[in-house]
Amino acid sequence: MTIDGLSRRDLLAKCAALGSLTFASSLLFADVLEAWEEREKSRKPTPWNEVGPVYKRNAPHTTHLRAPGDPGLPVTVSGQILDTRGNALPGASVEIWHADHHGRYDIDGYRYRTSLVAADGGKYMFDSVMPGHYPSRVCQHIHYLVAAPGHKPLTTQLYFADDPYDATDHWFSFDRCIQFQYTDKAKTNGRFDFVLERSP
Repeated sequence: MTIDGLSRRDLLAKCAALGSLTFASSLLFADVLEAWEEREKSRKPTPWNEVGPVYKRNAPHTTHLRAPGDPGLPVTVSGQILDTRGNALPGASVEIWHADHHGRYDIDGYRYRTSLVAADGGKYMFDSVMPGHYPSRVCQHIHYLVAAPGHKPLTTQLYFADDPYDATDHWFSFDRCIQFQYTDKAKTNGRFDFVLERSP
């Protein structure tokens, strides 16, 4: 952020030099500046959402949930796993599951289910199909369970901002919407970055 051409760092330094900003004797200006900048780049943790009744452990490790010939709109979702300071969390586990194009979950097997490990930079990616609507949850969504050492595990669901049924689902939230690029009115690549809180 800048104010009249000054960055926050410059503004703090100028105020300190003019005597309009003072610090306790036990504090150095550099310490105050570092704390300020840490606060400025802090991120809000991704909100929780219920796990739902169809979660299954031991999903296969694959980035390809969509098989050749699967009906439905192909989608690719990627992003990063971060902490509240914006640091990447490589090695974080990312479990993903969702309904098929017709709104049906695979209860007997592991279709449209995967368990990933975040790569360098905390990055994850998978391709699948757009999940369908179903009577008990009309809003399209994808389930996630994200965990990393030293951080609180996160169970949540991501949504799609252009879903016509968003307003009828009490779990829907715009801060948990996958951001998509569009080509010829079709979704191509979506992105969502997860932010995990540190454990107490």
